[in-house]
Amino acid sequence: MIEWLKSVFNLILPPRCLICGKEVFSDNSLCAECFSHINFISSPFCQRCGKPFDISVPDSNLLCTDCVHKRLPFRLCRSAVVYDENSKKLILDFKFFDHLENKYLLANWLLLAGKDIFDEGVDLIIPVPLHFSRLLKRKYNQSAVLCDALSKLTHIPANYKALKKIRHTLPQVSCNGKQRLHNVRGAFEVVLPEMIKDKRIVLVDDVFTTGSTLKECAKILKKAGAQSVDALTIARVCD
Repeated sequence: MIEWLKSVFNLILPPRCLICGKEVFSDNSLCAECFSHINFISSPFCQRCGKPFDISVPDSNLLCTDCVHKRLPFRLCRSAVVYDENSKKLILDFKFFDHLENKYLLANWLLLAGKDIFDEGVDLIIPVPLHFSRLLKRKYNQSAVLCDALSKLTHIPANYKALKKIRHTLPQVSCNGKQRLHNVRGAFEVVLPEMIKDKRIVLVDDVFTTGSTLKECAKILKKAGAQSVDALTIARVCD
């Protein structure tokens, strides 16, 4: 009965591509043309931070220069797609313009991108939190919405209370690399450490630019007793 009603509804209001608005065959999807323009991140990439390599490399277990010389607070970081003109509208519509229906497609992309993370075992999914002042203005935390959808796909519980943003910061997009580190330093706090102690955690956010926010959150979670922290984002800036 439900499928019949859905078929009738789709005849009246057919599903539309989440990017260009063309008619498509299924809900919450992209048309063939828009899908073909999405640059999915695939091997070869750094096995720790997930940064794609510009050239083909024979060894799939290589680390990028940054990961060779720096100790990262998260174990693995993975992103589904390159953040560019082809993926930007999908993400910005979801983040700023109430297109929450995009979460179904984006959560599936996160699941695919994080396969090796989930294969290792995950106890808890945690969104990068927003400061309450920004949450009031935006009405929702896009990372928390993604966590909810990803939790339903994986049957792994999501926690929205343990990690809190305690200091209002400038939007990271308005800062350069060094400013981003200073901007988020001391901005997060684990307020319920008993919820994350000895847990294998996946941090979820929308876009990885320099990783400053994810690194700060991971550092705080590890300090509070998390067994491991991995990071997962929809997109990554690849300059």
